[in-house]
Amino acid sequence: MSSRLPPSTPSGATGLPHSIDSPDMSRAGRELLSLALIDARNHTLHLLSLYEQALGVEALSVPPVPEEEGVVPPVWLAGHIGWFAEWWIGRNTQRAFGVDCPVRPTRLAAIDPGADGWWNPAQSAPGQCWSPSLPDLAQTKAYLLETLESTLELLEHAAETDAGLYFYRLALFHEDLRGEQFVVMAQTLGLPLGIEQAPVAVTREPLLLPATRWELGLPDSGFAFAQERAAHRVDVPEFEIDAQPITWSQFIEFVDDGGYDREELWHGQGWRWLAAQVEGRRGPRHVEQIGVARNGSGGSVLQQRFGATVRAAGHHSAVHLSWWEADAWARWAGRRIATEVEWEIAAHTAARRGFRWADVHEWTAGTLQPWPGYRADPWSAGSEFDPAAAFGKARVLRGASFATRARLRSPRRRGFALPERDDGFFGFRTCAL
Repeated sequence: MSSRLPPSTPSGATGLPHSIDSPDMSRAGRELLSLALIDARNHTLHLLSLYEQALGVEALSVPPVPEEEGVVPPVWLAGHIGWFAEWWIGRNTQRAFGVDCPVRPTRLAAIDPGADGWWNPAQSAPGQCWSPSLPDLAQTKAYLLETLESTLELLEHAAETDAGLYFYRLALFHEDLRGEQFVVMAQTLGLPLGIEQAPVAVTREPLLLPATRWELGLPDSGFAFAQERAAHRVDVPEFEIDAQPITWSQFIEFVDDGGYDREELWHGQGWRWLAAQVEGRRGPRHVEQIGVARNGSGGSVLQQRFGATVRAAGHHSAVHLSWWEADAWARWAGRRIATEVEWEIAAHTAARRGFRWADVHEWTAGTLQPWPGYRADPWSAGSEFDPAAAFGKARVLRGASFATRARLRSPRRRGFALPERDDGFFGFRTCAL
C-alpha cells in the first residue's frame, strides 16, 4: 500500500486512479474496484484474526460498554460489513440507478434469513448486537466470503458508469470506515493488535502559501458522500500553515500553562464539554501523565496504546484530542485551526516543500456546509451515513486515515465527526491568524 501524498491536482480534477490506495478511488472502474474490494475484505478478515489472538476466545466476546464509547462486538461489526454490501448490492434490484436509486428499492431475500435481524441497525432490537444468539466467528467469516463473492460476480456485469458503480464504491468506503472502527475499538478496549507507532518525522517550519482560487468538494462525476458533493470555487487569501500536526512537546506547554483551567481559552460549548468529563479532564484521552519533565528533556507523555503504557516522543503528533481541545490550544498559541480548504490546498500543492501527511486524522475548522444543489442520500439512515451530523457545529476531519489499511495509512477515505469525539487517533495543525 502506498502512503504517498495526494496528486498535485485540485480535488475536482479529472483522471482515473492507478492504485487501490489512490485518493481518486471514488472514480475507480470495475477492474480496480474489484481489487480494492478484495483487499478491503482481506483486511477485515485480518483484523478479525488479530482480535481472535488478542481475546483468546473464538467468540471474541467483549463486555458491554456505554453506547457513547462506540464499541460493538467485533463479530457483529464484521457481519454488518457483509450485510451492508449485500443490502445495497446483492439484494438491491435497482442498484443500477446509483444515487437516483429509490429510497425503498425492490429487494431480494438475504443469503441468510436472519441477516436483517442480526446486522441491520434500523431493524434489529436495541442491544441486539450484544445478543448471544448472533452467528459465531466461523459463520460470520463464511458470510463475509459469500457476500464478497456475490458482490464481485455482480460487479463483472455492472455498467462502467458512475450510476452503475455507485453502490460498489459505497461498499468499499464503508468497509474502510469499519476497518478503522475495528482499530479504534481495540484502542478503547486496550487490546494489543501489534500495531507499531509511526516513526518520528523531521520537524519543519510553517509554510506560506499564496492566495489562490480553489475548487472545494467533489464534482457530480464519480462517487461522493452527500457531505462532499456540489463542488464550488473558493477564493482563499495567502495563509501560513503548519507543515505537520501539533506535537506532544507543543501541547505539553499548553497543559503546563494551565490550559485546562483557563475558561477564556475555550469555546463556550467546549468549556461545558470539559466540565462534563468524569474525574476532571486535564489531558487528551488515553493519556495517563502529561507535563514538563523534571530532567530537562522537554516534556513527558505517558499514554495507553492498545493496552500498553508507552512514553510518547515529544515530536510525535498529539493524538486523541477532541476538537474543543485543539481549538483551546490554538487560542492559547495565538493561532487558529486550519480550515478544510487550507489543509487541502497545502496537501495538494506543498508536498515538496515539506507538508506532511501524518499518522493521524486531523481536525480542521468546519467550513463544509450544505451547498446549492445539496441533497441527503435517501438511504442515509438505513446505512448509518447521516449527513446532518457533518454540519452545524460539527467539524470536518481531514488527513491520513489511521489504520484503515494494513500499513496504517490510506488517502482513500476522509471522515466527518462531532467536535467532542476523541476516541480516534485525532490530531490537528494550525494556521497563523
